[in-house]
Formats: sequence, structure tokens, C-alpha cells
Amino acid sequence: MGLQKVISAYIPQGVFVVTSKMNDKINGMTAAWVSQVSFRPRLLAVAIAPQRYTYEFIKNSGLFCINTLGKNQIDLAKHFGFKSGRNTNKFENVAYIYSLNGCPVLKDAIAYFECQVVGECQAGDHIIVIGEVTDHKILKEGVEPLIFRWEDFFGGVED
Repeated sequence: MGLQKVISAYIPQGVFVVTSKMNDKINGMTAAWVSQVSFRPRLLAVAIAPQRYTYEFIKNSGLFCINTLGKNQIDLAKHFGFKSGRNTNKFENVAYIYSLNGCPVLKDAIAYFECQVVGECQAGDHIIVIGEVTDHKILKEGVEPLIFRWEDFFGGVED
């Protein structure tokens, strides 16, 4: 078993759709590397490859929204994870509303956390973007979050 599969199996992570806005455009991407990093202030972090289109949106707006997916939403996670917003409108046929500061919130998410960027740091081939929570809401009480499993997204592909 490849190291990434082992890490995914023994360091469980949720599955999220990270959204942002840039001027009048919106975009989102699937992410599993999301974490709370501080109590005071309430800070969340997401690791994003700098070449991702959503990272460009976050850099431009200074905002991002973490949409927590429920355990039965793997198809929605794949929808936002396997194509680029540069080439397709990922929000076509996906119901959404806006957070306090205008980030898209998936209506089918179980919760969301809008964040104002307060910092970032390089971490290998990713950038860790840190944001302070400015808006949040539980949208579906009692639904278990989707947990990332390598084989759900990549089948038998080795890392």
C-alpha cells in the first residue's frame, strides 16, 4: 500500500468544498486538508495547491468558505474535485446561496464556515491558507460528515 493511502487510512479527514469569489465570478474545489488551528481567534486552515483556480480567487478576494459535506455526498465532492473551474461552471445545476461576505455556500452542505484570510504559508507543494471565521451556520443537523477514503476517489490507483 502506498504511503498516501496509509496516511489517508490512519489520519482521517473530512471532505469539503472550498469556495470563493473573484469580482462577479465564483468557484469551488474539493479539499480534504482542512483543520481548525486556533480557538482565539477562531482560525481555520486549508491546504491548496497554488496552481488551483480557487486559490487565485482566494488571493484576489481574501475570502474563502469551507462547505462541509455529508456522508452521502461523494458525487458532489467528485463534481467539485475532478474538473477545473477554468473550463467549466461547477455551479451550473448546483443550488447555492451566499455567505455574509458573498462566498458561495452549497445549499446541500451540512455546514459552512466563511473565513477572512489572515495569513498563509508554504507547505511543500501546497499553500496553507489561514482564515478567521466571519460567518457560519449548520444547515443540516445530525448528518455525519463525509470522511475521505482514498479508494472512494481514486479506486485502485497507487499514489
